[in-house]
Amino acid sequence: MKKPDAEKIVGNLSCWSGPVTVTRLEGGISNENFLVEDDGRKFVVRVNGDVPEHGVTRLNDCNCNRAAAAVGVAPAVYHFEPGAIVVDYVEGRTLVESDVYEDRYLYQIVDLIKRTHNDAFRVVRGPVAAFWPFRVCRDYAFFLEENNSTWCSELARLRPLNDDLERSVGQIEFVLGHNDLLAANLLDDGERLWLIDWEHAGFGSPLFDLANLATNNNLSENQERRVLEHYYEGVDDDEITKPFAAMKCASLLREAMWSMVSETQSSLDFDYASYAREYLGRLEVAVEGLEK
Repeated sequence: MKKPDAEKIVGNLSCWSGPVTVTRLEGGISNENFLVEDDGRKFVVRVNGDVPEHGVTRLNDCNCNRAAAAVGVAPAVYHFEPGAIVVDYVEGRTLVESDVYEDRYLYQIVDLIKRTHNDAFRVVRGPVAAFWPFRVCRDYAFFLEENNSTWCSELARLRPLNDDLERSVGQIEFVLGHNDLLAANLLDDGERLWLIDWEHAGFGSPLFDLANLATNNNLSENQERRVLEHYYEGVDDDEITKPFAAMKCASLLREAMWSMVSETQSSLDFDYASYAREYLGRLEVAVEGLEK
């Protein structure tokens, strides 16, 4: 979507009381984001519409965000239209990767994840997507083939790897997950943390969020152990270690293939090819660790 078109969509949303001030927010790698001031209140508007290549629908985004807001995990949804979602603006600082390493943040993040899994799961309403990373990666592979992507040569090894990882994960518990735990999706308002951007949320395994937190933020083995101990509160490590390690590989694979697909379909100014190569390199290291 061209930048002027996105700004026009934001300004013309039906929820505003009159003419509004629209300011573009920089840094997104999936959507165009704007800060809007209307009648003394501030909102964040995410514009992109549905993105079928990534399994993203704004109705699912909205429904999951509303459930998370109802249990105090996410800012409230103010308005929803098929092409945009408007949420309350939270004055605060976006976290960076190094913040996640600190215990004062790490345990708060795990608490947000757990509240999403246990509490938001029970209040979510309306249609909600299923998020299964292995199915996502299969769909990405079909998309790359259909669009003659330069990444097609990688599929012969990535497809069987995806299948092997799925078998290693085994049976799962069923929760509502966020599924995109980048540091940039966490806000500190000075008193507490908020989890934002729910476009990949859906029903799936709690292990994916925990693995995604680990891989997206380069957690150490010690930090990963503390995450699992805090989340599971005494579950036998042997029950979790192998599925968690496999799910970390799945998280890296999904992120790499997300970027491969985005290189083809996104109009945003971002180096998706380099991002995919970075995650493929990290995936190779993680898979080697599985085989030891």
